Amino acid sequence: MLVVDDEPNVRHAIAEMLRDEGYEPSVAGDGEQALAVLERQSFDAVLCDVRMPVMDGWTLLETLRREQDAVVVIMMSAYGDDGIALEVMRRGAYDYVSKPFTRDDILLVLKKAEERERLRRDNESLRENVHREYSFENIVARSPKMLEIFAIIRKIAEYKTTVLITGESGTGKELIARALHFNSPRRENPFVAINCGAIPANLLESELFGHVKGAFTDASRDKKGLFEQAHTGTLFLDEIGELPLNLQVKLLRALQEEEVRRVGGDLPIKMDVRTVAATVKDLTTEARTGRFRDDLYYRLNVLAIHLPPLRDRKEDIPLLIEHFLAKHCAKLGLPPHKITKPAVRLLIEYAWPGNVRELENVIERAVVLSDGSISPAELPAQILAPDTRVRAGDLGNGDNPLSLKDRVRDLEENLIRRALEVAGANRTRAAKLLEVSHRTLLYKMHQYGIK
Repeated sequence: MLVVDDEPNVRHAIAEMLRDEGYEPSVAGDGEQALAVLERQSFDAVLCDVRMPVMDGWTLLETLRREQDAVVVIMMSAYGDDGIALEVMRRGAYDYVSKPFTRDDILLVLKKAEERERLRRDNESLRENVHREYSFENIVARSPKMLEIFAIIRKIAEYKTTVLITGESGTGKELIARALHFNSPRRENPFVAINCGAIPANLLESELFGHVKGAFTDASRDKKGLFEQAHTGTLFLDEIGELPLNLQVKLLRALQEEEVRRVGGDLPIKMDVRTVAATVKDLTTEARTGRFRDDLYYRLNVLAIHLPPLRDRKEDIPLLIEHFLAKHCAKLGLPPHKITKPAVRLLIEYAWPGNVRELENVIERAVVLSDGSISPAELPAQILAPDTRVRAGDLGNGDNPLSLKDRVRDLEENLIRRALEVAGANRTRAAKLLEVSHRTLLYKMHQYGIK
């Protein structure tokens, strides 16, 4: 805390009072002395008189706003009136105190300033954490396909161009949309997301475009739509393939004209929004069959990003495992967990129909169930069982892939081998895992030649 006043008695009285309250004050007799002190030491706040010789408070305030904008400045004057109070605030001071003042007057202003600064720092920290969370470095991948996508995003992030993200459920389409936003010049402005398939069709138009009071029965007041809320930022339209045809027309107009009309309103509202859409559907097929407007499809598909399923980028799975282990151990307040090589091998071999989302859920479950080391025993049954799906390309190769007898034999043999692996070759424990008698297990092991 720096106290700046040309009257020695005043500045030292304030300094003593601050010292009694636990502050560490320094003092200066005019603006020039204050700047010299500020060059050597940083302060959270400056208490400054308005009228001083050499350099007055006005000049010091303007200098600080120009060179050290973060410091809180509180002005003081014995010639106070409402005009001075408004002027110091207009010029960038945090607050104004009129002399003579009491100890409580000063302490109240300082407490308010400290609370404001705490909120500002918290907001900055939150913003930095969000930016860091959605930076490319935090999207865990090393596969060539994903690295290529990162390169594309870096090229297009700064532009307003509409982006269409496609991929199976759970591949991380919203994560990519957020990365586009938080790595763009719009990062300080809103990111607004809506799932077009999760809101009833009769409510969706009002959600997107807003409504005016009296537009329908429950419209008791004007309401901004998501386009207006996303002004100067990014609007993420998830599951765009679920948008009803009548709203597709209105969305197309909004994108082309860069304006919206609220439900029941007449006046167009201009907007500056970057639109990112995502879908699990093949919009080319949807447009061809008339379920999606082809003109809207072409308007959305200016820049396309297709996210590969996890089964097509298995080299990312070990990285994702470590990432989710660290994330959920920290979230649950647990010490770092390890995972055994057999468990990792099973996770790599699994087909992951739910993609990255399913992998994260499996890891969180395993962290909860394990005692610090995740083995196959902590993995769900669908990962321990072999993949028995029949592919069309398997037909006509001599064996009959549709033979129930052969498929059951394969399943049984694989389950026995994996149970023995989980049990560390302990046949009694393996029998318990398989829920069969020890004698049955020995018979099956002999039948399948398992030693």
